[in-house]
Amino acid sequence: MSTGLENLKVYQMAEALEVEVYKLLKSFPKEEMYGSVDQIKRSSAAVSNNIAEGYARHSYAEKVRYMYIAKGEAEETKRNLVRSGKKELISKELASGLADRYTDLLKALSGYIGFIKGHSK
Repeated sequence: MSTGLENLKVYQMAEALEVEVYKLLKSFPKEEMYGSVDQIKRSSAAVSNNIAEGYARHSYAEKVRYMYIAKGEAEETKRNLVRSGKKELISKELASGLADRYTDLLKALSGYIGFIKGHSK
């Protein structure tokens, strides 16, 4: 049975990206395990985790605060993936495609923040 959170579009997007990025990171060189891999894993997971935490908060201000944190983590993940393409750890095309999907997630998070703020009045 799905919860309200699991039906939330921004959460679905973040979770799908997190899983895809996690699988992709398995192909990174071993020497990147404690550098790029660790950082990207943590920031991509933090997007979903902050959306979940914000969703469960009572006040609208807290919900919005966690969505802004999620946006920061999404931007960090996006930038690290783009740099991974530049470092030739992944193809530039793959990096660009994932960056575009993170851009879509960032836009969706902005829309969700607007929705929350609209209901706080």
